[in-house]
Amino acid sequence: MAGGPKKPINVFKLGELGEPKGVFNWRLWFAVISFGLLGAARGVDEGLINGAMKSKDFLKLINYGSYSDVEQTNIKGNISAMVQIGSVAGALLAFLVCDRIGRIWATRQLCVLWVIGIAMFMGNNGSLGLVYAGRFIAGLGVGQTPVVGPVYIAEIAPASVRGLCTCIFTGFVYLGIVLAYFTNYGAQINIGDTSHARWLAPTSLHIIFAGLIFILSFFQYESPRFLVKAGNPEKAAENMSKIRHLPIDHPYVVAEISAIRNQHEEELEATMGNSWTGILKEMFLVPSNLYRIYLTSMVQFMSQWSGAGSITLYAPDLFSLLGISGTTESLLASAVFGIVKFVAAILCALFLVDVIGRKRSLLIGISLQAISVIFIAAFLTSVPELGVVEGFKLPPNDVALSRAAIAFIYVSGFGWALGWNSMQYLLTAELFPLRIRAVATSWAMALHFANQYGNSRAVPNMLLPVHDGGISPAGTFWCFSAVTVLGGLWVWFSVPETAGRSLESMNRLFELPWYKIGLHGNKDADLQDEVHNEKEASALGLSGHADHVEQRPGEKV
Repeated sequence: MAGGPKKPINVFKLGELGEPKGVFNWRLWFAVISFGLLGAARGVDEGLINGAMKSKDFLKLINYGSYSDVEQTNIKGNISAMVQIGSVAGALLAFLVCDRIGRIWATRQLCVLWVIGIAMFMGNNGSLGLVYAGRFIAGLGVGQTPVVGPVYIAEIAPASVRGLCTCIFTGFVYLGIVLAYFTNYGAQINIGDTSHARWLAPTSLHIIFAGLIFILSFFQYESPRFLVKAGNPEKAAENMSKIRHLPIDHPYVVAEISAIRNQHEEELEATMGNSWTGILKEMFLVPSNLYRIYLTSMVQFMSQWSGAGSITLYAPDLFSLLGISGTTESLLASAVFGIVKFVAAILCALFLVDVIGRKRSLLIGISLQAISVIFIAAFLTSVPELGVVEGFKLPPNDVALSRAAIAFIYVSGFGWALGWNSMQYLLTAELFPLRIRAVATSWAMALHFANQYGNSRAVPNMLLPVHDGGISPAGTFWCFSAVTVLGGLWVWFSVPETAGRSLESMNRLFELPWYKIGLHGNKDADLQDEVHNEKEASALGLSGHADHVEQRPGEKV
């Protein structure tokens, strides 16, 4: 059947899955890692910018001390979130670029935008306007990364390991965070805070990653699925042959390209051509696609307003709030936080998304996150002076609870990496038909960055005491708790399981009425798979049972 494999996948014995020898080859993993590196764009920025805002030299350069407390809060929020504003536009731009010039050239142009913006930020010479402008332009590049990277990876990965491959992108988000946190920590200790090098040296990580990705793009093959959509099936077959490390006439390659072409032709026929009206009709008037738009949109709302992204962005501040004193100590705690998330992302990629499935992995992660933020909210409620009364010292009796709350910050990061943060890219990249995959992913990622901007911009103000217009630290974490719990319930009732299913067979999950898809879509898709295989067997003149049908890529027969 085209539904997920019934037998758990052992990612260390991929040759046992039934694919021909050569499919899991160095070219596949090289391509996955090269495009996975795009994930570092967001991670590096999230990890670095708060370190820059902790630098006395940077704050002195932009004349930060001349502003009032509320103005400083707004400036900090604006600088941190300006990349998210640019990323909204970048995500919307990505589908035009992806579908016009392909996934490879889209990667190259976003790297150029990324470097230009960071160069402006580094050369601001005290101009707050140039700081904002540089981070906005960098965002135009960074905002394209979660569209281009996961889409390319999902399009070249065999169905049985698509989750593993796409989660490598998520892993690189955390690799970027870890490197950024430790670079900030190292600069604080070894360079000191008396020169521009304190924040310029860490910021150069942006340019290093952008340059590396740009160079690696010249060693990659264009996505065969994009080439089919662009009307070049011969080149698509040639590239698929190289990526799969199989002869171009190998049955596996022929079947895979045929399935892609047939699905694309069906999409064109169903929507009467390639016009913009046809694409819009397919997105919003086809019920199964509209449900997918609903899924990917809600994922962005629920994940970002659960607060985990802001916890990453403002980790040094939150560790200070919960009892870790000193800039150096809070930066070190943040660096360890990055490692925890990185390890969780690796565990998710290797042992969860393709083994127990996307939905279970997501629910486990959300549960860990919910327990964590509820505990932190309860602790802050029990000590309401924390973060509200200036100069307040934590009573000795509450030190143990403070340490527990700090530990739960790490647990929340672990849960976020296992759950929302992996799935917001993976589900978006694999749910949609080929014709609307890039535009639908752009829509989802634009919402991603819009909500990330809203949350990261709001959190500094939310943490303020009520008399200063905030809702206090306790109120902020209770808000995160409510959204996280609500998100878990939503996932249970609304999200179907996509693990192990080929991109071309994904439609079968969405044939039921909308209110049944989350709980019963997989069972219905399995029944459709049996009918599909019986028809194939009959067409081939076999004995009438699907077991005789040759296995297609991504299908379990």
